[in-house]
Amino acid sequence: MTRLFGTDGVRGEANKELSTELAYKLGRAAALYFGKNNTNNCKILIGRDTRISGAMFEAALAAGICSAGGNVIITGIIPTPAIAYLTKKHNGNAGIVISASHNPFHDNGIKFFGGDGYKLADKVEDDLTEIVNKITENDTYPRAAGKEIGTIEYRHDLVHEYIDYVLSTCTTKLTGLKIVLDCANGAAYEAMPAVLRELGANLIVLNDSPDGININDNCGSTHLSGLQKEVLMHKADIGIAHDGDADRCLCVDEKGRIIDGDHIIAACALAMKKQGTLKKDTVVSTVMANIGFHKILKENGCKVEVTAVGDRYVLENMLQNDYNLGGEQSGHVIFSDFATTGDGLITALQVLSYMINNKLKASTIVDAMISYPQLLINVKVQTKDGWQNNKSIKAAIKEGEHDLGNDGRILVRPSGTEPLIRIMAEGPDQSQLETICKAIGKIIKQAQG
Repeated sequence: MTRLFGTDGVRGEANKELSTELAYKLGRAAALYFGKNNTNNCKILIGRDTRISGAMFEAALAAGICSAGGNVIITGIIPTPAIAYLTKKHNGNAGIVISASHNPFHDNGIKFFGGDGYKLADKVEDDLTEIVNKITENDTYPRAAGKEIGTIEYRHDLVHEYIDYVLSTCTTKLTGLKIVLDCANGAAYEAMPAVLRELGANLIVLNDSPDGININDNCGSTHLSGLQKEVLMHKADIGIAHDGDADRCLCVDEKGRIIDGDHIIAACALAMKKQGTLKKDTVVSTVMANIGFHKILKENGCKVEVTAVGDRYVLENMLQNDYNLGGEQSGHVIFSDFATTGDGLITALQVLSYMINNKLKASTIVDAMISYPQLLINVKVQTKDGWQNNKSIKAAIKEGEHDLGNDGRILVRPSGTEPLIRIMAEGPDQSQLETICKAIGKIIKQAQG
């Protein structure tokens, strides 16, 4: 059976790889699976980001759920972590988010949370895939009729419950702190300005006017240059950027320098260790974490558990080993004391609290960790299958590793959400990294024929 789910749900270009027919089947499968033998008691929450195709997929998913007798609560445009929180709070059987995160507007995705607010295990995704593959016009799955047909309830007011919860995780007032916020024209555009204003911040908001196609368009956590300029222009204390569905947070210090996920996790880990709240003095990160990240934590008596790329793998490790802080360089950070998934809003408040409580400027977060130059390039491919067994690609990687020696490393991996092979090289010499990455990228393209 071919896996339908990637590292973060089902993704593809809207009305191409990801069709309304597939969304309908996913909704139907969700009601059948999570409702088991009593779909009329099945309640599924649906939220989405600001993409033009979001409402279309929302309707298709809701139709599929109702056709199997499940009931739907539609929350409208709302951050991904809000669905995780609200599904658990309101005793939902599952939550669904319609978003392709940091991808451009023409892509979209469908990802699930269980009733406990956590992303689904691979086994559950495989079970859903099996049901989807069996759904046809003449399948034997039950179809609701009459009063058994499911209902749809519209509850955008639930976003305020989430805002209140986010506020409850922060006891620090932000009065006098000048913040530039980039909402990426995405799901955070309503919630995050409300949170920061309630805490008393002097706020300048960017990219909070979504039109369906401007989500992540040269803005947000994957395009920080605009935020950097605004922070410097306004002489702000810090800049905050979210991605399209607001499960990520990256920052910019008062000097215009990027504070990435490694910086955020390291700063929060050391603060939590000092407070005695960092469980087992350990954080969880991925193979993408900078060498400097490992060094600063080791020097301060902390340990790092390393996982594959993907916040789900970070969380899996955290749950298995009872750790309470983990995340990725990309800005997915999980504070499991507060959330069941990466939450960009909560992450931002943790960074701001760190600054205020320790009377520090944002630049101290950057200065504390020496980051080795790291270069990431993406090679678009027709297929991600079989590249790791290609002799020419393996030889190019080995040659690059030889050139770097013990001063760096190379990581080549397929994207879990896009038709890309990602090449990352890390070491002391930026020009050397560029040469190595380009050489490997050229071989990958040649291997594609």
